[in-house]
Amino acid sequence: MKSALSPDKRSDLAQQCVKCGLCLPHCPTYAITQNEAESPRGRIALMLDMAQKPDLYRSDRLPSLDNCLACRRCETVCPAHVSYDDLLIGTRSAVNPTLPWRSKAALWLMAHKPWLNRLLALYRFSFKALPQRMKILPMPGTCVAMNNLPMPVTASRSAVFTGCVADTYEHSTRLALLKLLQAAGESAEIPEAQFCCGQAARHAGDDVATQRLSAHNQSAFAVYERLLVLASGCFSALQQSAGIPVIDAAVYLQQRGEALRFKSAQGIRIALHTPCSASFHGQRAAVLALLGKIPDLHIIPLADQGCCGAAGLHQLAQPGRADLLASPSIEAVHASGATLLLSQNIGCRLHLANGLRIPVLHPIEFMAQFLHDIPTPTDPH
Repeated sequence: MKSALSPDKRSDLAQQCVKCGLCLPHCPTYAITQNEAESPRGRIALMLDMAQKPDLYRSDRLPSLDNCLACRRCETVCPAHVSYDDLLIGTRSAVNPTLPWRSKAALWLMAHKPWLNRLLALYRFSFKALPQRMKILPMPGTCVAMNNLPMPVTASRSAVFTGCVADTYEHSTRLALLKLLQAAGESAEIPEAQFCCGQAARHAGDDVATQRLSAHNQSAFAVYERLLVLASGCFSALQQSAGIPVIDAAVYLQQRGEALRFKSAQGIRIALHTPCSASFHGQRAAVLALLGKIPDLHIIPLADQGCCGAAGLHQLAQPGRADLLASPSIEAVHASGATLLLSQNIGCRLHLANGLRIPVLHPIEFMAQFLHDIPTPTDPH
């Protein structure tokens, strides 16, 4: 899954832009800076110049590209259908940009999951003693060892992707998915030997790390027919790298939703946040269809407030700007009167949870709470 593109290919992609500016109102970084250089149109002009005059540019002179969130909101409104994501990642990979130390450390940890898990365990243990400025992520929950999952009589053909940070933070969400699958007459396994999806490394332009993670995951998933993914931010990377068909977990459940029966939610008001990464593969529609099966549930789909600012490593590399980008979404949640926020992407949930006074859950974890009683599986991971 090599991302670097030749100068000619990057030039061809950039010249597809018709410079209409329809993307500008949808760009989060342009919204907070009103600077053309911080817009898709401005970045495309820069990347075109870089492709045509490569000797004039060095990797440490590209702040506008470094600031791009890679949210792809511009692609959803582009009349010329410019493949902005391919152009951005192809350019970053070609110039090998200099990364902030926080981003470098995060990428190393994502590629070395045992060390990441140890660090998150230490973070949980010391969380209450840490100064507020160091609490970039919420406190991880207690993760029980997943050794006792009753295996199906025949091996499951579905694998569940655990991810890197989500391996610790989504323990209860994986249990919820297994419970919903069981109710739908399905099963899934959670392979031990899997790593990060590689999306963060890809966004950073690190082709070597991206390909290494891809090869590792392809080996881990080779014996399965499909991969179920909980985090919308991991989905597109895994589509290119997993080596087997990749399906969003909510979409998979929605396709088998006839077997699911839910109890009354008794008027609970929930706000539904749609991550940027959940706008391309039908995840939002699937979640709304599943939530609609829960009786007496009051669903408040949040109006589009732009990217929440998590954006992969952005919340670590530029926490101040990430908090600024999160403010409209946080204000919208508070104004909604909801007692709970649902979001499909792990990065968005962790980032928004730091600014909210209400719980933030994956929709699948929420839905499992209202499923008509069946035995709860044990997470084997």
